[in-house]
Amino acid sequence: MDVTLSINQKKYDFNIEPRVTLLDALRETLGLVGTKKGCDHGQCGACTVLVEGQRVYSCLALAVMQQGKEITTIEGLGTEDNLHPVQQAFIENDGFQCGYCTPGQICATVALLEELKQGTPSAVTPELESQVSITDISEGEIKERLSGNLCRCSAYNGIVAAVQQVLGQTPPSPLAEVRVNE
Repeated sequence: MDVTLSINQKKYDFNIEPRVTLLDALRETLGLVGTKKGCDHGQCGACTVLVEGQRVYSCLALAVMQQGKEITTIEGLGTEDNLHPVQQAFIENDGFQCGYCTPGQICATVALLEELKQGTPSAVTPELESQVSITDISEGEIKERLSGNLCRCSAYNGIVAAVQQVLGQTPPSPLAEVRVNE
């Protein structure tokens, strides 16, 4: 099938089979390898990209179904000289270890911020009827909103701290939990 996809604000013409996933089109056809293939079953979130600003597991999305939609990958969020605020927060808060899940975590966080701006509740939002407040979002709610993105290295404390920083909250100091024996 002939398909035109808008990826990171550029148009790309493809001739692909209808069964090709968005993930494979990004990685194998375009060479945009920032989006990772983890489980290839929509269970780990390493392949998370933004489609029309919403997070999508690109391993489960068919490329041909994305025609006419704006797709943003990790490569489209910032540049080396001008990182996206979420990318900068991940660096400042050690929100990664091996880095394999990081592109998906960052894209999911960008979507999380947009969801909060729109007032979209999560499964653990205390008051579904009230407006969700960005500055009051709890650590537990951040974790719930990012629960579809797994990190095998367990860098979750840094990931949550990065989200808190971008939200304007004060992330806990990594040393605050260390107890000194007297």
